[in-house]
Amino acid sequence: MTADDQKKAAGEAAAELVQSGMIVGLGTGSTAAHFVRALAARKLDIQGVPTSDATAELARELGIALVALDDVKRVDLTVDGADEIGPALSLIKGGGAALLREKLVWEASRRCVVIADAAKRVEALGKFPLPIEVVRFGHVHTGQRLADIAAEFDLLPPRPRRSERGLTITDGGNLIYDMSPGRIESPAALAEALKSVTGVVDHGLFLDLADEALVGTDAGVVRLTP
Repeated sequence: MTADDQKKAAGEAAAELVQSGMIVGLGTGSTAAHFVRALAARKLDIQGVPTSDATAELARELGIALVALDDVKRVDLTVDGADEIGPALSLIKGGGAALLREKLVWEASRRCVVIADAAKRVEALGKFPLPIEVVRFGHVHTGQRLADIAAEFDLLPPRPRRSERGLTITDGGNLIYDMSPGRIESPAALAEALKSVTGVVDHGLFLDLADEALVGTDAGVVRLTP
């Protein structure tokens, strides 16, 4: 199976967890898109809470009814992808620049399921650059403070993410800095240090949030728990 085949299998398996009447958090990225398509095919009576403008657009095209996060008390189930899945279902997310909205929806959810292809499982987080969302005002100074934290944790300094059009802008109007790859020995300590920096909105370390993972492999979809 290709990586995309594995993603699709995981997304389809996650769609089977949804029941009519649920409020469902809809993740962002290529793997989450497979889930959204599989969910739409089931034609259930559900409402989706999208974690990005791109996901909202896809869901509307597929006929999924949407609701704003602030218009619901709780989300029953959120399904989303990840860039890395480490020990105890610790995650790095944010490759799609939607980490802030993703984390807001995750933290409002009763149950969170991460879906991924087999290559996303790692022994320790850090091979994938860690995304950090920062406000645009004074972001160069914020980046300098982030570089100090990176040095403290034996990581390379972060760089602002760029595309052909310039700096990457999130749906919320912020910037993304990517902390260069390096083994993250203490994810919880790093998460706390990053959040202490004025100018940092949030980061892509998702710790103690995933209740289970569905990972597509050549042998089928494997279920993981913390």
